[in-house]
Amino acid sequence: MDHSLLIFATVAKTRNFSRAAEALHMTQPAVSLQIQALEQRFGVKLLERTNRTVRLTRAGEILLDRAEEILESYRELGLIMDDLVQGEGGHLAIGASYTFGEYVLPRILAQFCRRYPKVSVAITIENTSQVAEAIVRREQDVGIVEGGLHHSDLEVLPLFEDELRVVIPAGHRLAGRAEATPEELAGERWILREHGSGTREAADKLFSATGLVPAALMELGSTQIIKESVEAGLGVSLLSTWTVVKEIRLGTLKTLRLHEFPIFRTFSVVLHRARYHIRAVDHFIAVLREESETIRRFGTSRWEKGIPEGGCTPITKRAGIERETRPGPNDGQGG
Repeated sequence: MDHSLLIFATVAKTRNFSRAAEALHMTQPAVSLQIQALEQRFGVKLLERTNRTVRLTRAGEILLDRAEEILESYRELGLIMDDLVQGEGGHLAIGASYTFGEYVLPRILAQFCRRYPKVSVAITIENTSQVAEAIVRREQDVGIVEGGLHHSDLEVLPLFEDELRVVIPAGHRLAGRAEATPEELAGERWILREHGSGTREAADKLFSATGLVPAALMELGSTQIIKESVEAGLGVSLLSTWTVVKEIRLGTLKTLRLHEFPIFRTFSVVLHRARYHIRAVDHFIAVLREESETIRRFGTSRWEKGIPEGGCTPITKRAGIERETRPGPNDGQGG
């Protein structure tokens, strides 16, 4: 690899020699010498320097664009070589949105890890838009999201439908009902996920399509906190049926369908169109598709039992917290 291109790209992105030197574990004079050598090699000025920052010249912009392509080619070459050496092992970086990542993925991962115990797995739980951005930046190998995604760099493969229902406390005036109209819910405080979440996107579409205007809105960044808030009588919410399996079984929450307005979305796999996919990605997608077929046939009922032990131990990262964990049946905070 041409390390001078890596140094230049780091300076260009940080817009600062000191920060670039820190990121590269180099001294600032060494970074400056590498940039000067590049400028001498090409016979053109690449950066305009000021006291606090640097700015790319037109030549610098062109070089950065090409340098990123070259550096990505080197990274992909490394993946290919590692894939050949690792065989059925290797490292798999998965990004998943909250609902899928914390309520569906653990069970699928248990199947995958039993089949491919040599694969090390790292899971990052974020909202749908953040997962998509990470795949575009090639920080993760594969993503699973809910809701619609449209990006020229992404390939989106549908898995199965997810039903969302209005979630209410057990003592709610509508708790004995199976359905409700939007008008019956207009006077409620709605407790929702943050913008960028697939669950929030579904709620906003619901309000727009039905004309439902909540009496008040409360925004929380965790499905677990939303469920506990609804249980406490603070309001109602719109959540995936996957997230309330335990609470429905215990009788602490109830769900309602909206009359003449069923709410479904699709869980999908997200891949980078241009990126080389290691064998672990192909194996993981195969397991996803097998389990998705079972879900389409049986829904959540097959998975209400515990998750068998065995296989790999994934590293799960959520909201900046990293932990090693065996997937459990109700191990989750998000939605």
